[in-house]
Amino acid sequence: MFATLRRLYATIPDAAAAARTASTPRAVRLRRAKQGIEVDPQESDATPEGLTPSEFARYQRALAKGELLQADGTNLTEAQWLERLDSRRSRVRGIKAVSTDGEKVVGQKIYLPNIIFKMVRNHTLPGQPYNPYEATFRVPQSVTKTDIRSYLLAVYGVQTTYIRTDNYQSPLRRGRGLPASTVPDRTYKRAVVGLVEPFYYPLAEEDMPRQEREARQKWLQERLLVGKRDVDRQLYFLRFTRSVDGKGWKWRTGATASRGNILRLIAERRAAREQTVEDVKARIREDRAKTPAETGAV
Repeated sequence: MFATLRRLYATIPDAAAAARTASTPRAVRLRRAKQGIEVDPQESDATPEGLTPSEFARYQRALAKGELLQADGTNLTEAQWLERLDSRRSRVRGIKAVSTDGEKVVGQKIYLPNIIFKMVRNHTLPGQPYNPYEATFRVPQSVTKTDIRSYLLAVYGVQTTYIRTDNYQSPLRRGRGLPASTVPDRTYKRAVVGLVEPFYYPLAEEDMPRQEREARQKWLQERLLVGKRDVDRQLYFLRFTRSVDGKGWKWRTGATASRGNILRLIAERRAAREQTVEDVKARIREDRAKTPAETGAV
């Protein structure tokens, strides 16, 4: 079983190799560009034997140091060195091969259920396609690259081509009368893992068609009780509208049951008030226009 997994690890598909090249960090691409190594992002930068530029430079250093010399006086070829490197990457921790006939267990397997791997969506720049040969996880800071590779292989059987990690340190939070400290639940390590087989992350709700988005929201409401807190809040406020004797509800009257009715009543009363003012003005003008004889003044 593990021999097959190692062989698959060594012979990754061309699409996965191209995706590995496209996800190379910017600092690495700039450093390689200064050295005259420029490759199209849509193509793989690996050698015909499958070595990446970093692995090829590592192979050249080991060759110059004489670390690849065999008993027959020849050096390991690139393909042989890559096969040995891949077999070490895909090894099962706690097992050591002591001979060609069998294996000897030198350690005990320890399962740590308190380690949580949280899978998140890959960071994709605007206008660029989603990379299915890459997965992003948020892991505890104590987890190493070897732990990540062994965990994905032993638990899920996932083959990895590369692992890049970086740490996110939460900003300082100062409490009342306490020194500044970080927020523990917001400090994590991000692990970007290259995959041999593609994995397509589910679409976000804003990217789904209308019918699929409505079906998903309905499923979330029924299965995961999403939005139940708002419904409970409405029912809680509704209980306060009951009458004191509990025989009915304190609903508004028909005239003030909606915003439209309220605005209509305000407009009618304002119009009536303005009409009253105009009538008073007209009566005052008529009184001023009358002669003293008409008014009966002496």
